[in-house]
Amino acid sequence: MQLTNRWVLITGASSGFGAAAAEAFARAGCRLALGARRLDRLAQVTEICRKTGASAEFHELDVSSTASVSAFCQWLQTLTPRVDVLINNAGGAHGLDTVAAGKDEDWEAMVQSNFLGLARVTRAVLPLIPHHQGASILNIGSIAAHQAYEGGSIYCGVKAAERSITQALRLELNGTGIRVGSLDPGMALTEFSDVRFRGDAARAAQVYRGVEPLVAQDIAETLVWMASRPPHVNIDEIIIKPTDQAAIHKVHRRATV
Repeated sequence: MQLTNRWVLITGASSGFGAAAAEAFARAGCRLALGARRLDRLAQVTEICRKTGASAEFHELDVSSTASVSAFCQWLQTLTPRVDVLINNAGGAHGLDTVAAGKDEDWEAMVQSNFLGLARVTRAVLPLIPHHQGASILNIGSIAAHQAYEGGSIYCGVKAAERSITQALRLELNGTGIRVGSLDPGMALTEFSDVRFRGDAARAAQVYRGVEPLVAQDIAETLVWMASRPPHVNIDEIIIKPTDQAAIHKVHRRATV
């Protein structure tokens, strides 16, 4: 399916998968509406997209706030009456505590961004998504939705919820022509670990020690591929991992100096 001039909305577009997806869809000739909390970073991403010749606009968006989501959608409708591709990317992990040592603020942040935020944005944008025209809702999940690990209880839980929301939405929208899918990455080198470990760069670097992980561009290219399938093709779910990672607990690490 041709993506030229299609309107693409990306949440969490100021860095990582969201920023890379914005650039990839810009190169595909799409029109972009970008949202995130960090406006300075979001402005930089928008400018990079515009240098490709694409139309790109941005607005503050905090998916943990219904008021912010509503304000974003009001702004969005000043740009376009339709959204052809919605990418629910905003989210992240906070901490690596066990349940016994977990902190409410970390739990609530993960539930609000990964789980409720996805639902809020989807609810608000659905009226703008056209039927029977190859439109897509693509949610960023995680292999954590498929296999739990110690220290990741709440993050695994909210990503499992993302997967269930995606599956339920697929059923609810059957017959509308709106496609719904989830892209579930494994180990990927973004700011993910920096956020999880609250800026502890040394600890974050250990996650990727001796491994060649995925990079944000790998996820971005996959999202473009999913959105550009023929309208009768729905990619329900993709699990994507680096070759060095066979499972959450099975990672090949090379010797490092």
